[in-house]
Amino acid sequence: MGAAGLKQHVIDPEVCIRCNTCEATCPIGAITHDDNNYVVDPEKCNFCMDCVAPCPTGSIDHWFAVERPFSLEEQFGWLELPPARVAPTVDALEDEASALLAEAHRGAGGKARAPASASKPRVNLFNRANPAVATVTGNIRITAPGASADVRHLILDFGTVAFPVLEGQSIGIVPPGSDAMRLYSIASARDGERPNTNNLALTVKRVVESRPEGEFRGVASNYLCDRAPGDTVGVIGPFGSTFLMPDDPDADILMICTGTGAAPFRGFTERRRRTSPNGRGRLHMFFGARSPNELPYFGPLKKVPATILTQELVFSREPGRPREYVQDRMRARAEDIVALLAKPALHVYICGLRGLEEGVDLALTEIGRAHNLDWLAMRDIMREEGRFHSETY
Repeated sequence: MGAAGLKQHVIDPEVCIRCNTCEATCPIGAITHDDNNYVVDPEKCNFCMDCVAPCPTGSIDHWFAVERPFSLEEQFGWLELPPARVAPTVDALEDEASALLAEAHRGAGGKARAPASASKPRVNLFNRANPAVATVTGNIRITAPGASADVRHLILDFGTVAFPVLEGQSIGIVPPGSDAMRLYSIASARDGERPNTNNLALTVKRVVESRPEGEFRGVASNYLCDRAPGDTVGVIGPFGSTFLMPDDPDADILMICTGTGAAPFRGFTERRRRTSPNGRGRLHMFFGARSPNELPYFGPLKKVPATILTQELVFSREPGRPREYVQDRMRARAEDIVALLAKPALHVYICGLRGLEEGVDLALTEIGRAHNLDWLAMRDIMREEGRFHSETY
């Protein structure tokens, strides 16, 4: 199987769109196809990686650790990648991102699926060895100056480098001097912070914590929050093929989030506002924070028309008021929630701190029980149909 011995390059038949780009690009003729699949010949592949970047879906960027290579005949018969023996890419990038996303999506309760109407994502176009270089063109604090949370809205411009993304995808950042990659959800629409601009936005909270052993400062968050306009940042990815926005303008979308978990939903909102503001589907947001001063995008959110986005902004530390969390507000809006759950085109997304999904599940279970609905059974059906997604950290 070539010089590597224990590594085999394979193509994911579920993601591949059979466009022939990989076969046309391969300089040594290691890629071939039949009526079923495009496959990589283990006797010819030398792991040159020339086929990876041009692939429009990322289906080409898979690597197995094997005792014996899969033959061409075996690969031609695949309907999906075998579940075992997946190994890291050349620099462990794919495994690292997959592990991070799998952990983030754990609250979904099963294998996540993309919405049926979502656009086809492109993934793994840039890696550690060959990152896309973006220039910081904006770094704006989006929490009040006196708030304890320093949350930034960063705009990264890619110049002439193509870096295609979809709403709900993430990018990877590896700060200089660090080996650990951190994923950040894209907070802008697919066509840029402004329409038809080759840039994207991130929502980043500066992590500074007092611990018994001393002050802890998040390496990646502080690195990004300290970037000034004109600085450059290495970007890898994009990542994510399931936590995507449906393109169906008639789909209602229920978005439940806390803190910087609002990032992908800002992208959802911008996309819907630009492309189908008069569609029958509406966006519905339950957004929690400690106070209005610490709620990212509080001012801009107030300007979004109610015809596009209904908002429930919930605060747990507002002076003179009892603590309230998003699941409490959901219970208070039970009738509205039940009406949404009755819609066959409803999509539910949860994004925020770990544990949010458990509180939301409990609230929806209680709401369902009071209205003769089995939320957990509904959730499983929605997940299978690509209409339920959870991403928490």
